[in-house]
Amino acid sequence: MPKRVPASVQTDQSIRQLLSSGSSGDVRSELIRLGVRRIIEEALEREVGEFLGRGFYQRQASPVQREGGGETRGYRNGYRTCHLDSAEGVIPFAVPQVSDTAEPYESKIRQHVRGRSEQLEQLATEMYARGLSTRDIEAAFTDEDGNKLLSRSAVSDITEVLWQQYEAFATRDLSGYEIAYLFMDGVAERLNPSERRQAVLCAWGIDVEGNKHLLHLAPGTKEDAVSCREFIQDMKRRGLCDPLLATTDGAAGLIKAVEECFPRSARQRCLVHKMRNLQAKVTDEQLWPQLKAEASSVYQAANPETARLLKDGFIKRWQKKFPTAVACFEEDFEACIAHLVFPITHRKAIRSTNLLERLFEENRRRTKVLPHAFGERPMLKLMFAAVIRAAEKWRKLKVTNFEREQLRQLREEMNERFKRRHTPAVPPAPSAFSSKVGT
Repeated sequence: MPKRVPASVQTDQSIRQLLSSGSSGDVRSELIRLGVRRIIEEALEREVGEFLGRGFYQRQASPVQREGGGETRGYRNGYRTCHLDSAEGVIPFAVPQVSDTAEPYESKIRQHVRGRSEQLEQLATEMYARGLSTRDIEAAFTDEDGNKLLSRSAVSDITEVLWQQYEAFATRDLSGYEIAYLFMDGVAERLNPSERRQAVLCAWGIDVEGNKHLLHLAPGTKEDAVSCREFIQDMKRRGLCDPLLATTDGAAGLIKAVEECFPRSARQRCLVHKMRNLQAKVTDEQLWPQLKAEASSVYQAANPETARLLKDGFIKRWQKKFPTAVACFEEDFEACIAHLVFPITHRKAIRSTNLLERLFEENRRRTKVLPHAFGERPMLKLMFAAVIRAAEKWRKLKVTNFEREQLRQLREEMNERFKRRHTPAVPPAPSAFSSKVGT
């Protein structure tokens, strides 16, 4: 007989199997359902463990009970299944049962009580952050008789902790991060029901040790130079150093702000966005794979010099067939190949804003579930909850000692170029010969 395991552990195993299955479909909805199920089951099992005074596999009373002359009170007696109706569909979860007690065991999480425990508040906050609406959470804490443990207004009050976390995040000191690679992008969200969608800007970076950090998340009127400049200057006021490379999409305001605020840094144009722009200019779909391969070989050349040579051949080959695509290819070309001076093993990670794109997908999934979370404060609260949890799972970029030295040398070279550009030229002192000629 296989050893019995808690329901939350079985659910965790289901999550791991889903992640390792290699499914080509969209598994996000199922992951959300399993994640919420695990959170509820883990909270219920912890509550039973505290009531019994022993862990899942323990048969005897705890040391504290034995010292006090107490006896084991009750035992676990399997599970019964309850269901939660959510925006992601019906989510079943296992509720542990307890037998052989002096009085019937009743879960405080499943019955109506006047007060709210800290553990329950954390559970409600986590469920909200992972995509359930306040209505979903209210339903989750309603018993069979219709008694509500948490109302929607109570859930809204509880989840204000997310706003407190956001405020602390948005004002924290950044001087401790030695950022080598900085990435910035924006996502349009409707912060108020009567207004157009506004850009919410996001920044993250990779430090010289390869650690990834979510740095900032803040609203802007749009992706114009003024909003983007203020976004960057806020990070600099909190101690952010100039990165070696700043990667953005093609938004003119963001590009201008990066060049003004980070004069010592190189600027990289996101190649994923660039290739999308190129594809939109190619009218013959059958020729796109060939043109794409040639453009990629230019952008991913061994070094900038080789890329510039390959560029000329690309232009000659495609100029007559697709002049608008070639113009797009030439536009901001030096920024497209800026990553080629950096360590070769880092280039794939630093030439696009893909990681931010995935974060924005997480956010869009939540705003789809909560379509009426209008207002700057609730929207930022929800976005922050989504991206900060996704950031916790980021993998570190490997940086060797040799690559660390490369980055140090690049920093010195960029600082030296900056000094040369901003040091006024001193006219040479007149020589004795020129003085005599003048007389």
